[in-house]
Amino acid sequence: MIDLEIPKRLAPLVTQAASLADEVFRPVSRKYDLAEHSYPAELDLVSALIDGFSDSGSSQGAGAAGSTRAQSAEPRAEDSNDRPGNRNGTNMASVLSVMQTCRGDVGLTLSLPRQGLGNAAIAAVANTAQKERYAGRWAAMAITEPDTGSDSGAIRTTAVLDGDEYVLNGEKIFVTSGERADLVVVWATLDPAQGKRAIKSFVVERSNPGLKLVRLEHKLGIRASDTAAFHLEDCRVPADDLLGDPEIRTEGGFGGAMQTFDNTRPLVAAMACGLARACLDTTTELLADAGVTVDVDAAPARQSHAAVRLLQLEAEFEAAYLLTLRAAWMADNGRPNSMEASMAKARAGRTCVQVALACVELTGATGYAETELLEKWARDSKILDIFEGTQQIQLLVIARRLLGLTSAQLR
Repeated sequence: MIDLEIPKRLAPLVTQAASLADEVFRPVSRKYDLAEHSYPAELDLVSALIDGFSDSGSSQGAGAAGSTRAQSAEPRAEDSNDRPGNRNGTNMASVLSVMQTCRGDVGLTLSLPRQGLGNAAIAAVANTAQKERYAGRWAAMAITEPDTGSDSGAIRTTAVLDGDEYVLNGEKIFVTSGERADLVVVWATLDPAQGKRAIKSFVVERSNPGLKLVRLEHKLGIRASDTAAFHLEDCRVPADDLLGDPEIRTEGGFGGAMQTFDNTRPLVAAMACGLARACLDTTTELLADAGVTVDVDAAPARQSHAAVRLLQLEAEFEAAYLLTLRAAWMADNGRPNSMEASMAKARAGRTCVQVALACVELTGATGYAETELLEKWARDSKILDIFEGTQQIQLLVIARRLLGLTSAQLR
């Protein structure tokens, strides 16, 4: 069963991530929101500290590169606070730390070197040799195309085997950290006629001459993070840089690629929970300064509308938070979590937007002005309801799992 308290051995990690949010991210959050596309130089020191924590083992494996499915449900010896068969591993460490850093700034969290969504893709699908080869490098992930939207199975970028290399051709848009990363994990099809089962992911060097940067997007939110569009023109990639199985399987061929989402969707849900937590904490403080306090033991009819609304938002947050922990816990314990990962992403993404906008409304002119970060958080929130699969896509995934239907049967 799930233990809903934070494991004792992860408490120092959570404290470190919270300090990073409060002492590093928040003070420069507005600066890099206004200076869109400027690389946050402060992150170099932060990245060095994270590397140090990883080398010492104090990070508990947290981070995109560590988010992978457990092969065994047995807890490690050092997990003395874990119950038998209840492992709290790298996925739990990652979501708990990401929640804290996103209390500071989502865009800055996404801009941390070597913590890209592509790193999570490598962790999910790569073999041991590939993981060693890409270790310590920053990887972005390129899935979305101009004509495919959220339907990853409709990818049109092609990969044709030519000797010991694949030749990639196509377009990719909305690539988070695409300009700054060392590597880009590109999703492409080996045979468009065979649909989803032919979709594979390839690790492409950012310096590859066939991977051409078209533009950087100007965005509503997360402006500290660069979002790139690429054109792949006869982009030659060594065959060894295809992640996972190169064969097109009749059954389950798309499964290897989809394991990426099982890892990244709980991370995005954690980002949404962190931003929502920041909004709720700030709003609670601002309302208290205005004389509005919340009494969890008093009946709603005996409290102000603002206090009751804040209680409602807290309940919404708690539901999203618990779904996120469940999805991470299942991955750590080797349990299939595709449906639960989508549930967490759908609920947390939508809750994040609702909480952020409600908090701006509750705080009035103060929340709408740039004197507080609430208006920025409201802008940042929407992407967490969109990327790694929109709300509508998550609901489709959940419905298919519940009804036992395929994507062809339920569109």
